[in-house]
Amino acid sequence: MIENKAYEGRKIVIIGIIIVIGMIFAARLFYIQVINDKYVLSANNNVLRYITQYPARGLVYDRTGKLMVFNEAAYDLMVVPKLVKNIDTLQFCRLIGIDKEAFIKKMKKARNYSPYKASIFEEQISKEHYGYIEEKLFKYPGFWVQPRTLRKYPIPAAAHSLGYIGEVSPMEIEANPYYAIGDYIGKSGIEKAYETELRGKKGLKISMVDVFNREKGSYQNGIYDTLPLAGNDLYVSLDVELQAYGEKLMQNKKGSIVAIEPSTGEILALISSPTYDPNLLIGRIRSKNYNELYADSLKPLFNRALLAMYPPGSTFKTVEAPIALQEGVVTPATTFSCGGVTASPIKCSHNHYSPLNLIEAIEQSCNPYYWNVFRKIIENKKYANTREAYINWKSYVNSFNLGMTFNTDLNIERSGNVPAPEYYDKYFGKGQWRSMTIRSLSIGQGELLVTPLQLCNVVAIIANRGYYYPPHLVRAVSRNKVREVKEYEKKFTKVEPGNFEPVVEGMYLAYNGSHGTARRYKMDSIVMCGKTGTVQNPHGENHSLFIAFAPRDNPRIAIAVVVENAGYGSAYGTPIATLMMAKYLLREFERPTYEEEMFNASLISRY
Repeated sequence: MIENKAYEGRKIVIIGIIIVIGMIFAARLFYIQVINDKYVLSANNNVLRYITQYPARGLVYDRTGKLMVFNEAAYDLMVVPKLVKNIDTLQFCRLIGIDKEAFIKKMKKARNYSPYKASIFEEQISKEHYGYIEEKLFKYPGFWVQPRTLRKYPIPAAAHSLGYIGEVSPMEIEANPYYAIGDYIGKSGIEKAYETELRGKKGLKISMVDVFNREKGSYQNGIYDTLPLAGNDLYVSLDVELQAYGEKLMQNKKGSIVAIEPSTGEILALISSPTYDPNLLIGRIRSKNYNELYADSLKPLFNRALLAMYPPGSTFKTVEAPIALQEGVVTPATTFSCGGVTASPIKCSHNHYSPLNLIEAIEQSCNPYYWNVFRKIIENKKYANTREAYINWKSYVNSFNLGMTFNTDLNIERSGNVPAPEYYDKYFGKGQWRSMTIRSLSIGQGELLVTPLQLCNVVAIIANRGYYYPPHLVRAVSRNKVREVKEYEKKFTKVEPGNFEPVVEGMYLAYNGSHGTARRYKMDSIVMCGKTGTVQNPHGENHSLFIAFAPRDNPRIAIAVVVENAGYGSAYGTPIATLMMAKYLLREFERPTYEEEMFNASLISRY
């Protein structure tokens, strides 16, 4: 009886082991045939082919509804190395347009990935070339064509803002299990910032293929197939017509233009020059073109609008003035004398009448006036010492978002530099520096650095009389045909609104006053406010800067222009900014001679 019980126990164990082994084999078979993307020979000598159904990426529209990015059919040539047998290699190379060395290199890469798994052999074949290849592929077992889409840009503008897509890297695959080898991902610009919105969801199609590489229909009537889900569309804040116009104005020049709608923080134009045609970074030519652009000495891939840092020069006087008014160290009527080009310790860029008040000093861009303003702030007796007064000054400047990033959908940006007091403690010694020691800050030089984006945001703050919305590129995302508008928090500076009015008046006089630095470009149809900046450059000619907004009341556009090595701010910065504002507000310019002058001007030889 005991022996029978022992026998029954062993029998149950053996049966259990057999069942477990059977389940393992069944699970493995299911994995191979349904889940894994290997080829599998079935009983009737057909092969199962697992084809990723790539979704169409979301479309991109500008603020006026113009299409900026769409999709065009393209195809990837796939390969499973284990199934590639007895093919005419030279004939195959001629078919797809590569040489034998490239064939060997691509096959080695595919084998290293997996002899049994499908991987991309040749990517993004155009729809024109696809027809020619597809009808001859039956001669080459182990190869087939898989559809996907290419990005296309009907208006070749805004390359830096739109960004580009490229094949996922091993690190990106490791970081996100959604992606697999051969997938594409946003690498820069809004393609990267809004990748999860744009990419959609992949589908899967399982087909049966015979020994001659011909499709014989879907596997089990497609019960395991899944459909792809298209990505969401984006509506960006850019005005593509204004963007393209600005790029034309900046051709053959180095620098940038940033334009913002002050009431929303929406970026109307974001121009970095030199730029490139975004269509260069799509399809089979992408790698070659990218390498050429990367090697270009003018650095067209570098986004100067977000990454280049410059001293703000005299444009910083529009920040200095409201801080001084808020601190009560000056009033709009306060005057200081100016000795012109012989003044000390800060020289003026030109001779003019003297003394001037705060508003006139903005109109005339007087350096000695704003040195005296800065000295009043830093030597303010209500603070215990210079260091404490400087910390207070720095907190004001930081409230204009200088010295920090915006952290919106601009996925690369630099913070600029507003020096910490510790920097001067280290350089000069604690308690050993005064306003005279750091006087270059008073005219926006020295260690002070800003990006063109930050400079444009300063103008938006002045136009709004003290507040801003963080600059951003996307207005809305379309989900299931419903637009979801992006919202951003309103930010305030530490300066009260009334203290910006004298600055606005001074910027108005820069265009409209008898001594204004921008008076040559005054327009009767638009009330513009602006400020020139000429930035010292130790490596060559000065940089030409200009900031402006229009109209004076209820402003619709704020703009900052930087043209490297272009001399005075009024030489290039002023006419370019004026033309951009006129283009946006009127679509036409009253004096087209200035337009042709900027279109034809070339400064590349200066670099």
